[in-house]
Amino acid sequence: MTSITDVAQLAGVSATTAKRALKEPDKLHPETLRRVQQAIQQLHYEPDLRAGALRGGQSRTVGLVIGSIVEPFFAQLARTLAREFRQGGYNLLISENEYQSETELGELRLLYGQRIDALVLRPGYGGHSREYLERLQARGVYILQVDYAIPGSPYGSVQLDNPGCMREGVRYLHDLGHERIAIIGTYDPVLHPELRSYTFPAAMQELGLTVRPEYQRVMFLTEDNAYRYTLDVMQLPEPPTALFALTGSSAAGMYRALRELGLRVPQDVSLLSFDNYSWTELVDPPIDVIEQPVDQMAQVAARLVLDALEHGPPATPPQVLLPGRLIRRGSCAAPRPTPALSR
Repeated sequence: MTSITDVAQLAGVSATTAKRALKEPDKLHPETLRRVQQAIQQLHYEPDLRAGALRGGQSRTVGLVIGSIVEPFFAQLARTLAREFRQGGYNLLISENEYQSETELGELRLLYGQRIDALVLRPGYGGHSREYLERLQARGVYILQVDYAIPGSPYGSVQLDNPGCMREGVRYLHDLGHERIAIIGTYDPVLHPELRSYTFPAAMQELGLTVRPEYQRVMFLTEDNAYRYTLDVMQLPEPPTALFALTGSSAAGMYRALRELGLRVPQDVSLLSFDNYSWTELVDPPIDVIEQPVDQMAQVAARLVLDALEHGPPATPPQVLLPGRLIRRGSCAAPRPTPALSR
């Protein structure tokens, strides 16, 4: 790797003069500056910005740990965060934990090895990384959670108003006449501690509805899991009249299974989903969705982190909830009447 010393030798100046050509070019004689710049171009020299920042006590780097790098929600979140931090003078290092705190622990260690100044984290499930997060905070790393917050954690968070959106979605289906409503990803305090799944039984009960035991499964919200789940529940003696997908990826799995079963949306079953993914507008009929304000979530998160890095962490960790938006497109309708029993 070319060093500033190599540049200095080629230009016939001292290393100090070569460094000054990068930092204070106006203080050099024009001919000296020309020789140094020519040497930089000839050797393709690039300064080690990270090393210089570390010598100054700051890396100008923020770490980001997301749930899944292939999930469109996180891809959009990461892109907007990267843009916001770049405008604020910070680099972004991106990793994923696959929703597991055990995987997260290793990624956190790697990120701290890069001497990050702050961490934006979509926490994984389980307790493997909790102690290390506390150590990071004690070492001066500012931590902000996005999309999901560890219950009882001392860190700020920026999230969708998941309980409010869940209640709105259930109420929407109930107002259409649905009683047999199913979601994938039944709440579990260890394996699936999500607020959407946690809120669902209460939202049903508030409307006089019950969650049928035969519809309940604890699972990760992947497309393949949703596909298998839908094949199963839609062949029950009394299948759901409405499916409520908790993520856009799980909705894709549900839709694929319904097509395979020859079931029509919404004539045979209604389909409602979180996440306004591009595919939801391309099918016929387009899918009704609860849209998350992903860009706004990233912008708010970046602003909180940059403020904390510039002015110090706030006395009270911020807890920001952002509203979702129900978009009706035609994939939800009143359920078909149950045929009367012959006497």
